[in-house]
Amino acid sequence: MSDLVGSIWWMIVALGVLVTFHEFGHYWVARRCGVKVLRFSVGFGKALWSRRDRHGTEFVIAALPLGGYVKMLDEAEGNVPADQLPHAFNRKPVWQRIAIVAAGPIANLVLCVALLWAMFVVGKEDYSATLGSVNGIAAEAGFQPGDRLLRIEDDRIATWSDALTVLTRYALDRQDVEVEVQDTDGATHTRQLPLSDLPPSFDETNVAAIAGLDWQHRRVPAVIERTEPGSPADGLLLPGDQITAIDGTPVYSFSDISPLVQKLGGTQSAKNGSASMVEVDRAGVRHAFEIRPARTRDPRSGTEYWALGIAPPSKLEPAPYDAVQRFGPVAAIPVAFRETGKMASDSLGMIRRMLTGHASVKNVSGPLTIAQVANATAKRGVAWFLFFLALLSLSLAIINLLPIPVLDGGHLLYYLIELVKGSPLSERTMATGQYVGLALLAGLMGLAFYNDILRLVT
Repeated sequence: MSDLVGSIWWMIVALGVLVTFHEFGHYWVARRCGVKVLRFSVGFGKALWSRRDRHGTEFVIAALPLGGYVKMLDEAEGNVPADQLPHAFNRKPVWQRIAIVAAGPIANLVLCVALLWAMFVVGKEDYSATLGSVNGIAAEAGFQPGDRLLRIEDDRIATWSDALTVLTRYALDRQDVEVEVQDTDGATHTRQLPLSDLPPSFDETNVAAIAGLDWQHRRVPAVIERTEPGSPADGLLLPGDQITAIDGTPVYSFSDISPLVQKLGGTQSAKNGSASMVEVDRAGVRHAFEIRPARTRDPRSGTEYWALGIAPPSKLEPAPYDAVQRFGPVAAIPVAFRETGKMASDSLGMIRRMLTGHASVKNVSGPLTIAQVANATAKRGVAWFLFFLALLSLSLAIINLLPIPVLDGGHLLYYLIELVKGSPLSERTMATGQYVGLALLAGLMGLAFYNDILRLVT
C-alpha cells in the first residue's frame, strides 16, 4: 500500500471511529432524555448507505468522511407537529440540553481511556530514553553517552517518547529541569539540564537535539561504507570497518567522528602535518592507523573543514525496540486513566502556551498531518495506532469543548448563560454568535491547512 493510499485509508478509519463515538454520545443521551432523533450521519454530503430504525431515526454513511452530525427534532430547524412538541430538543429542560451536548466530548474522553487501556494490554513497544551522544548544554551539564533518563522533575520516564514530551513542555516555559539518570555502570545520578539557556527561537519539534541530547536508537553506526579516492583514509580504512576511537576518545556513532576530526584539525600538531590515531574494528580484530586529516572544501557552501574522507552507511535498518509498556487487564485500568489525565494536561497546556505566545501556532495541525501520522502509526503496529486514536479522540473532545459558538462548547456556554439569566438568549444574539464562531473556526482550519502545506513543502 503506497503512503498516499495508506494515509487516506487510515485517516478515514480514524475519523470514522472517532466521529461515530462522538455522535453516538449525543444520540444515546438524547434518546434517554426523550428527544426524537431524525438522523445519525457519519460524514457529510450524499448518502452512500442509509437505514431507518423503528423509532424513525435514519442512520447514514455519507460520502465526505470528515465529520458527522446528529439531527434532532427542534423548532429552530422547522415546524414541529403539536403532538411531537414534547420530543423536541428545544422544549427540554436546560440541564437535559446540557447533558445531550456534553455527551459527545464525554464519549470521546471515555473512548480515549478505553483505547489507552487496550494499548497497554497489547503492549506498546518503544525505545528507552538512553543517550547515544551528548553535546552542547547537555554535555556541559555532565550528561554522558549511555545515560538512561529515569525521571525529569516529577515525571517518571519509561521511554524516549515520554522524555521528548516532558522536555518540550519545560523548554517552552524556559524552565531548567532536574533529571535523574542511570549511567552505564548502573549508578544513579541527578543532573540539572539548563533549558533556560536554549536559543531565543528554537525548533519546538526538536528540543532534545538542540539541548545536545541524541538518542541511542537513532545513532548511525560508525561503520564505513566507502572511502573517497585520494583521501587520507584511502588505502588504510576499508568498507565495513567500524571506527571505535580517535586519538583515544571513544566513538559511539558516525556523528561523533566529525567533531573529533575538527578538534584535531584545529590543533597546531595537525596543521604541522602530525597524524591522528584512528582505531577500528575490522571483522572483530582491532587495528590502529595513523591518519592525517585533510582540509576539504564543501562544494555547496564553500566552507572548509577537516575530513578523513569516509562515508557513513547509506541504508540503515531501524534499531530494535528495547522498551515496552505492557500491563495486565486489571493493572492497565488505572494506568490508562493516569495517561489520559497527563495527555489532557499537556494538550491544555499547549493551547494555553499558544494563546499566550509561549508556543508557536505551527503546532496546530490539520487533516494532511493527521493522515500522515495515521499511516505512520498504523505501520508501527496495533498499539501505536491505538495510541494515535486515543490522542486524536482526546483532542476532539478538548476542541469541541472550547467556548466557540458552532462547537459543543459554544452551545454549552449559551445554556450556562441561560441558567444564570433564567431565560434563553435571543435568537439574534445566538445568530451573531454563530457567525463569529464560523469565522473563528474557518480561521483555525485555514491555519491548520497552512501549517500542513508548509510542512509538506519544507
